[in-house]
Order: sequence, then C-alpha cells, then structure tokens
Amino acid sequence: MIDLKNLPQTAPEYDLSLLLEAGCHFGHQAQKWHPAMKPFIYMEKDGVHIFDLAQTAQQLQHAYNYAFDLGKKGKTLVMVGTKRQARDVIKNAAEDSGALYITSRWLGGLLTNWEQVYKSLKRMLQIEEGLANGSYNAYTKFERVQLEKEQNRLMRFFSGIRTLKQRPDAIFIVDPGREKNVIKEATMLGIPLVALVDSNTDPRPVDIAIPANDDALSSITLIVDAVAAGYKAGKMSK
Repeated sequence: MIDLKNLPQTAPEYDLSLLLEAGCHFGHQAQKWHPAMKPFIYMEKDGVHIFDLAQTAQQLQHAYNYAFDLGKKGKTLVMVGTKRQARDVIKNAAEDSGALYITSRWLGGLLTNWEQVYKSLKRMLQIEEGLANGSYNAYTKFERVQLEKEQNRLMRFFSGIRTLKQRPDAIFIVDPGREKNVIKEATMLGIPLVALVDSNTDPRPVDIAIPANDDALSSITLIVDAVAAGYKAGKMSK
C-alpha cells in the first residue's frame, strides 16, 4: 500500500487541455467497461466512456510523486509495456530516466521464481562478456553460434533489466488487463503497482491507477513520459 500523504509533493500541474489533445479522455466502448472504473468516468458519449481528466491529472501527480520518491531513495522501478504501441515509448522513457523495462514478454516467474530468473540473467551477461573478450575463441564455430542464439533468446527477455540484482521495488504497467501475470506475481509478493488503466480494466489490484486511453500512442506517451520524468527527477535530486 502506497501512502500518498507522505510522498514528496513535487509533481507539476498537468494542463487538462494537453491531456485532452493527447486523447487521454477516450475510454473503451461503454458495454466493455469494468464497473470498478466508474469513479473515474465523467460521461458516456456516442457509446464510448469519457474519463474525468481532472482525476486523470490528479492520479498522474500521485504517480509522479511516487516515482520521484523511488528515484530519490535509489529504488528500482521496472516499466512494463508489451503492446505494440507502448514498446518503444516504454524503452525510450526508461532508458532516459534510469528505470528498467520489459517490452517483449513478461517471463512467467520473473518475480515468484526470482532466484532461477537471476541465474538466467547472469548467464546472459556471462555469454555477452565472453563473446566480447574472446573467452570463447577456442570454441568451434557451431558452439559459438549456439552461444549467440542463447544470448539472443535471453536478451529478448532480460535486456531491459540487465542491471537488476533483486526483485524490483515497484512496477509501472501500461494496460494491466493485458499484463495479468505481472499483476498476479506482484500482488502475491506485495510489490507496489502503478498503471495506465483504461475503462475496460479492473483498477483494484493497482496501487495508483491512472485512468486514460491505453491505445492511442499520444496518450500512452504522455502518461509514460510523466512517470519516467518523476523517477528521473528523483534520481537527480539525491
């Protein structure tokens, strides 16, 4: 549980017109909604739910403040977004802010079977170093090709979390409805969750739900960049 009252209040005021221009206000079709999203919905128009952008802005401020606090305390934040529209946005924002990221696929057990996952992560780094420094030069061409294949497979899952030494302190998700395994594992272990949540998704497992359009690139970019900016600012304030 995140104590919002004790977070540093460093978030900027988010201009509702910018959220509007980014299309953050558009939810899904009304018949596809999740009833738990009702508090965040302003109205229904032409069969589509419209978010209350004042609440989106407020939740985004909470998320920024929490990310700032994580960064300031040197804690790890993993940003997860595997849907096509989110991958590059997540990768670029995480790399710029110093957060970690997963954009290909969440590997089952990444949190609940961390010890085994960490062995695979170390194996990836070992192969990478060996191929770079010539440790495998005495191997046959076939053996080196197999090592490269193994490295590429591991990179697909772990390239964005290569420096992770233990379970992350918090996770940010684009579309928790898509990332059910992340939600399940993090909830089991009590790892705080922040997420961009659309109107068709249950926000209750998420500690800080940011109600917004999770399909439009402009909406995803605005939300992701804001959270990453908070984390970066926190790291720089140390």
